[in-house]
Amino acid sequence: MLKIGSGAGFSGDRLEPAVELAKKVDLDYLVLECLAERTIAIAQKEKIKDKNKGYDPLLVDRLQALLTVLNEKRFRIVTNMGAANPIAGAKKILEISREMDIACKVAVVTGDDVILELDSENDILENNHKLKDYKVISANAYLGAEALLPALKTDADIIITGRVADPSLFLAPMVHHYNWSLEDYERLGQGTVIGHLLECAGQITGGYFADIGEKEVDGLAELGFPYASIDRDGTGIIMKTPHSGGIVNVRTVKEQLLYEVHNPSQYLTPDVTADFSNVTLTQLEKNKVMITGGSGRKKPDSYKVSIGYHAGYIGEGEISYAGTTSVERGRIAEEILRKRLSNSIKDLRVDLIGLSSVHRTNFGNEHPYEVRVRAIALCPTRTDAISIGNEVEALYTNGPYGGGGARKRVSECVGVVSTLLERERVDKKVKTEVLQNGWEINQTL
Repeated sequence: MLKIGSGAGFSGDRLEPAVELAKKVDLDYLVLECLAERTIAIAQKEKIKDKNKGYDPLLVDRLQALLTVLNEKRFRIVTNMGAANPIAGAKKILEISREMDIACKVAVVTGDDVILELDSENDILENNHKLKDYKVISANAYLGAEALLPALKTDADIIITGRVADPSLFLAPMVHHYNWSLEDYERLGQGTVIGHLLECAGQITGGYFADIGEKEVDGLAELGFPYASIDRDGTGIIMKTPHSGGIVNVRTVKEQLLYEVHNPSQYLTPDVTADFSNVTLTQLEKNKVMITGGSGRKKPDSYKVSIGYHAGYIGEGEISYAGTTSVERGRIAEEILRKRLSNSIKDLRVDLIGLSSVHRTNFGNEHPYEVRVRAIALCPTRTDAISIGNEVEALYTNGPYGGGGARKRVSECVGVVSTLLERERVDKKVKTEVLQNGWEINQTL
């Protein structure tokens, strides 16, 4: 049986659960899924500043924590921590392994960066705008399992990529291990179900699922990460690190199955049009759920491409008020800010955190002893964004009494839009390079 573990569900995920999973379970593969639409655009900005950067910011920490276990147990790591610069990420991994005196070989999959393949005049985005309407930072196609297969056919310990569809990171080892045909859409669909269930790590073991009363989960501070035991026909059993916190049951699996799914019968991936509508979940025993019934049809003719663009600057400021009249003074502060900024700032948002900051509506009659006023807006220029924080800070002596803990911040905003790109325009760029200690590239596939 093939065993694939999930060691990360996003870039900022915890480090320790992946190490515990790798130590306590005899895995064949550990997948570190660390890339989101916005994070790759931010990584592209880092690469522009420094050609040796642009990989995941926690790559060093994760690999330092995992390389010793990898050396002892000889599983393989598959990860998209290459982000905007997989080659630089691979070289950094080799640098770490050399410092730790651990032999390591890395296969790098590139080709998802398709910014030069786009046609600004003719490519139409999901919102029916043209590419030329945006100040583009990045354009990355969602590669599929097929792009990873040459890397898996090497003896590389670590396969690092840029943008690959999340389920495909898990599906590729299944295809490689069992030699599934890339036209066996039934198995590819079932494998995609397993990959989709594993991609968010702790989400399927009770994280994000937990709620008071209805969905109690023990041990969230020591939440274990999931892994799947997968048979040749694609039947999978989801489990978690032994003796860890959290839970795996039909309810946690159902929630993850529906996560980010619009049409369960047509879940589009680069590998298959997966069909989740007949999936059956069976609780075999505690923390062990079997998944069957996934299927699929022919894969789409195009790749999805995520495009990051400069969307302006976010300016924000916050200040706190405490005491029996905190809400009233917070509203005075809001009124001042709106009057001071209304002529220069469009769509200014002012929240009283704790009353109206999430739903933007006060649903209760509670009267808190303290509130925090937050003003924020997306601005076309940095100068406009700076003015918001400055006005909030000025409330110290120009607003109601007792304001404290003021802070202000300006950050560049990265927006994301999507388009489709024909497969031939993407596939011609995909390649695998194998690096080993010494940084030399010793094989190109």
